[in-house]
Amino acid sequence: MPRILLWIAVILALAVAMEMGEAAGGGAIRFEDITGRSGLDFTENACPTPNKNQPETMTSGVGLIDYDNDGYLDIFIVNGAAIPSLRKESDKYKNRLFHNNHDGTFTDVTDKAGVAGDGYDMGVAIGDYDNDGWQDIYVASVTGNHLYHNNRNGTFTDLTQKAGVAGASYEGQKMWSAAAGWVDYNNDGKLDLFVSNYCRWEVNKDPLCLSGGRLRAYCHPKFYKPLPSTLYRNNGDGTFTDVSEETGISKRLGKGMGIGFNDYDGDGFTDIFVANDNMPNSLFHNIGGKRFEEVAMEAGVAYTEDGKSISGMGAEFRDLDNDGRPDIWHTATELETFPLFQNRGGGIFFDVTGRSGLAKSTLVMSGWSNGVADFDNDGWKDLFVARSNVLDNIAEFSTRSYEEPNSVFRNLGNMRFEDVTAQAGPDMQAAAAYRGAVIGDLFNDGRLDVVVTVLNGKAKILKNVTDSANNWIAFQLVGQKSNRMAIGAQLKITTEDGASQYDIVSTSAGYGASRDPRAHFGLGRFRTLRQLEIRWPSGKRQVLSDLAGNKIHRIQEPQ
Repeated sequence: MPRILLWIAVILALAVAMEMGEAAGGGAIRFEDITGRSGLDFTENACPTPNKNQPETMTSGVGLIDYDNDGYLDIFIVNGAAIPSLRKESDKYKNRLFHNNHDGTFTDVTDKAGVAGDGYDMGVAIGDYDNDGWQDIYVASVTGNHLYHNNRNGTFTDLTQKAGVAGASYEGQKMWSAAAGWVDYNNDGKLDLFVSNYCRWEVNKDPLCLSGGRLRAYCHPKFYKPLPSTLYRNNGDGTFTDVSEETGISKRLGKGMGIGFNDYDGDGFTDIFVANDNMPNSLFHNIGGKRFEEVAMEAGVAYTEDGKSISGMGAEFRDLDNDGRPDIWHTATELETFPLFQNRGGGIFFDVTGRSGLAKSTLVMSGWSNGVADFDNDGWKDLFVARSNVLDNIAEFSTRSYEEPNSVFRNLGNMRFEDVTAQAGPDMQAAAAYRGAVIGDLFNDGRLDVVVTVLNGKAKILKNVTDSANNWIAFQLVGQKSNRMAIGAQLKITTEDGASQYDIVSTSAGYGASRDPRAHFGLGRFRTLRQLEIRWPSGKRQVLSDLAGNKIHRIQEPQ
């Protein structure tokens, strides 16, 4: 290459690097464990026993809820129970609610709130099911599921039986519910409830599976029978009707774990993705808000690109390449990778795990809950995963350990991701038996934080301390004709340079988790937003211009 052309290439490369550095603010994504000074004191207890009951490995749920409408996210974490009774026989098994004190600390208000629970619980879903402006709690459980109605005074009332959502039965037995999520599938302005059910199981009746031919071990999911998912339609009077059969949801059996909601084909109706454990994934296409057609195989998301069904666990259903079409990303166990399905339009997804850079990074990882968020506010959504192997005896068969550190992957644009865990601070290097993870702006500072749970260990708050000059903007939507939390609303923003980003209002994410309902976008170097376009679940479209960055905007649906 002639010298002058070489210099031109060098100058152009430096200019691009400087522009990227300006947009990124020059700071690596970093998290700090502030649990010790936060007041969050929660130890998950799955009651491990010599009988190796399957639920002992899987308790995960954590949710973010502004239960007192003070503008700050509080934390709700589910817990296990004693075995074999499957009851919360002592305080160590209580579910816990922690109030956000606005100063970086949290206070346990469980007993006052009345949400300790009574059974062996798995996941949580936050939503305002009666449209009274106060967020309610639904708990998915091995035993009876629970719906806690927010009384608007810091307390909740268990209205499960009245509502009719204690959990559906299959072949005469209440199904083990692993996760749940709120969705207005028929766009009638009332939140409906979707529950992913895992497998047929009875306490102390697990198959006999041996470790190395010697000791009893937890069994592979293939030894358990699958179950259908459940869809409850909100009747608008405080009760729900199980419409799983009439809508087609119950026709597909699986071992459901993580749930994702989005409108992948842009027809105005929310579709449902379920990550199944060692069975083909499910993608329920919403046909006009009346029925669902399972299309995972046709869409290309049932299996990985080599035709395998893997250990689907946490799931996210959001646009990762800023093209306006939501993509699907879910976790799995080691030697399976964490598949990334790119939405190419026309109802088709491509498995781009290899070309994205995720295959090589995640091949040696085991992941549970996961999340999508722009941690460095550069305008591209990054990835987080709570990691740990499934079995505590893994060291007998592998050089790897049971406990693993969490991981964060930076979005480089063009569907490329880089594992930046090593630069994310010393607290991100701490290994544990992580299970749950949920993302939200706990401190209203524009940086998205993560709460993680640890199997038979202490939950942690990982505060986002990324040193970045980038700007941000967030939106709390309030529905009028649409459901009050505007779950299902589609947002498109346009920044000053004409670039666009997209997101959906949805609290369902990861595995058994319920995230911050506010839509958050990174603005990079821009301090104002050129335009926001909202497609409300009711079908109304709203356009706002010239919005200030670095603040949370509360936007009400037009009457």
